Formats: sequence, C-alpha cells, structure tokens
Amino acid sequence: MRYKVRHTTTYAYQYNGSLSYNEAWLQPRELPYQQVLEKRVNISPVPNERSMRLDFFGNQVDYFSVQQKHKDFSIESTSIIERRVPDYVAKQSAGISWESWRDKLSIFSKDRVEIRQFCLPSPLVPFSDDLKEFALVSFRPGRDLLEALIELNHRIYKDFEYTQGFTTVATPLKKVIQARKGVCQDFAHVAISCLRTLGLPARYVSGYIETIPPEGAEALVGSAASHAWFASFVPGIGWVDFDPTNNKLAKEQHITVAWGRDYTDVPPIKGVIFNSGSHDLSVSVDVIRINKG
Repeated sequence: MRYKVRHTTTYAYQYNGSLSYNEAWLQPRELPYQQVLEKRVNISPVPNERSMRLDFFGNQVDYFSVQQKHKDFSIESTSIIERRVPDYVAKQSAGISWESWRDKLSIFSKDRVEIRQFCLPSPLVPFSDDLKEFALVSFRPGRDLLEALIELNHRIYKDFEYTQGFTTVATPLKKVIQARKGVCQDFAHVAISCLRTLGLPARYVSGYIETIPPEGAEALVGSAASHAWFASFVPGIGWVDFDPTNNKLAKEQHITVAWGRDYTDVPPIKGVIFNSGSHDLSVSVDVIRINKG
C-alpha cells in the first residue's frame, strides 16, 4: 500500500511569543516493510535555527528555534510511504513458552542488551501488581509466547473503553487501570506495563493509521490523529507490533514514526515558548491511500 501522510499542528497565541525552542518526532522510519519515498517538514515562521539528529532509539528528530516575535506557529509534516504486510502477520506460534523467553532474558547476553532495556520500568510505565494479575490470565504456565501476546491484545481491546478526553499525557497509569478507559496511548502503556511486570520486553510505538478504510470497511479508531501501539520481541520472529485499540496486529495500514520506552520518549512535538497569556492548539492528521502510478 502507498500512503500520503500529512500531520499539521498549529498554535495560536493570545500575545506575541518572543522565543520558541522545539523538537519534533514526525518523520516516519525506514523499515524492512516500510519505505519512505518522500518526506518534508515545513515550519512557519521560518526558524532561525534548524537541525536534525537521531535519538537514542534511532528515531529522526527535528530541532528548530524561532527567535523572533510571532503570534502563530505551525509545523506541517508530509510524507509518502510504501507499506507492506510485515512477515510476522503470517506466524501462528513463537515455538517457545513465555516463561522460557523470560528466563533467557534474565541471563546477560550481548545480543540481547537492546531487547533487555525494554524490560525496565519507565517514566509513564511503572510495574503494576494489578496489571500483572490481569496479564497472567493470558500468560498461563507453559503457554506459547505469541498466542499469549495476541490474547492480551484482545483482552485490552475488550475490557478497556476508548474514551477521548478522559486522560491527558500526564494521567497516571493507575487511573487508567481503575477506570478501564482511555485512548490509544493509554492502552499501549497498559500492555507495556503488563509485559514488563512479567519480565518480558515491550516498547511504545508512535505513528499513524489509515484515515479512509477500504470500501465496505469501518474506519479504524484513532485514524484522525496520531496513533500509538506496542511491540514485543518474539524469538525467531523479531519485534511484533500489536494494536490493542483496534484488536489487531499492526499491518499495512499502520505507519511507524518512532519508538521508545513510552510516550515521553517520542511525543510528536515538545518544546518551550516564551510568552504570556493563553493559546489555542489544533492538530489534524490525514493518511490517504494513493495509487502507485
């Protein structure tokens, strides 16, 4: 599938801002099943300073500063992506129990260092006894790792209610667990905490999902904004992406932008503006399927 992705963020300030420093995680990654054909990021007003770097996880980060008075600020990221179904979608089994994989991870090995870092708690994803109990319903003794992951993904979809406005980026995971409601970011954090509490690796993935579904299909939840899901490493397969918001594996409709320990590592935009008064924020995302010709 080939997609055109446009992500626009606009700030309108009550009073002029005098200085602004920002970083943005908006440019999709190159992956074996995802090719970035075109990409650009337009910023208004034109930044006085601008540069690009790769962060610790290999994500592309745009840095820019506006050092002049401005009452409006916008950043528009546009890209054309070719995406195919990842190989892991065809897999039925990991061929290893989840306890065996957990025990292997507990033994230090140089080739597992990158994976092991995603077993640790992070700022927004602490270990949780409540979620350990929730996870163990799927991770029964001796169960195949991939089967357990698929069931956990389904149970989060079934037991948690998608409710816009109930949470913010600062809402503690404990509140999400108690209320059993939130948005895609929260559901990814729930799954990640479940797995890390069991000693299994899980990372947070930010990206997009197709806005306009194929004819006759329903629109996917989260398609009008940035989307988020989680991934876990399965031996012999690699990192497998799961979307608990839509109860599915991340396939050709999912476009990966960045990954990290949790949302704090890969927010679409973060920064500082020097001004006073209030501001209005608007965000729009379009993911449109286009013809290859």
